[in-house]
Amino acid sequence: MNSTPGSLLGIENLDASTVSEYLQLARRMDPSQPSTLLAGKRVVLLFYEASTRTRVSFEFAAKALGATTTVITATASSIEKGESLIDTGATLHALGADCIVMRHPSSGAPNLLARHLDIPVVNAGDGMHEHPSQALLDAFTMLKHKPDLRGLRVSILGDVYHSRVARSNVFLLSKCGAQVTLCGPVDLVPDVATQLAPGVRVSRTLEDGIRDADVVMLLRIQKERFVGRRISYEQYVADFQMSPERLCAARPDAILMHPGPIIRGVEITADMADSPRAVILQQVSSGIPVRMAILARALGKA
Repeated sequence: MNSTPGSLLGIENLDASTVSEYLQLARRMDPSQPSTLLAGKRVVLLFYEASTRTRVSFEFAAKALGATTTVITATASSIEKGESLIDTGATLHALGADCIVMRHPSSGAPNLLARHLDIPVVNAGDGMHEHPSQALLDAFTMLKHKPDLRGLRVSILGDVYHSRVARSNVFLLSKCGAQVTLCGPVDLVPDVATQLAPGVRVSRTLEDGIRDADVVMLLRIQKERFVGRRISYEQYVADFQMSPERLCAARPDAILMHPGPIIRGVEITADMADSPRAVILQQVSSGIPVRMAILARALGKA
């Protein structure tokens, strides 16, 4: 069974025109103006992993469009008793869910659920695979500061290997004509990362990786992922932590992004996080109109 039209499972299989349609629709969304566009629709937020930004913004987005929402977590439902993903989805469908927004630690879980349901499924992050709504809101934020994605020089710095955010951003930016550089040590940015999309470049030093960049995007660093690596956690911080002085290698009007949660003193200094060049909180606020657009399209109201 194919996924229902309106499902958003990833960026990799979208074309540039579809990405543009999402972004254009997001520009028309105003979270401050209550809407009845999705009145009577039930949106279920099925989160097998903890989340703040993604879950809350999807909930706010659904409510801004007049839908009702229900949040289900793995520790407060029959999931904890061993119920399978497919059975959980079937139960939610039988209870009247019109759309399921899903985060799961296993790559491909939303695709699996979408094949067994005839309601749209929206991927809110699956394992080390993709995080499509984050890539869309990141592009939406970039376009608030830059005239076009085409030709934009974007550097993504940090743990690309484990990052679903990085994958979705590489797919989206490459489709839209941006020049993408992935920067970090070989354990976190393997050479094979160049195969994610045509034209992707890998750099091993911060200064080279962000030189003349229009956008610098940092990724969250987790200490436990350095066990057994050739580079230590402390060495990573020494070599790749972003500071105002290091950002000088990028273009003077470059913006700094981070999908969050940021860890001050690790991937970024406190003064850099609070710098006017950091648009991290703008990314958070962009999540609501972008996710409004995703839900409107999912439920055929675009």
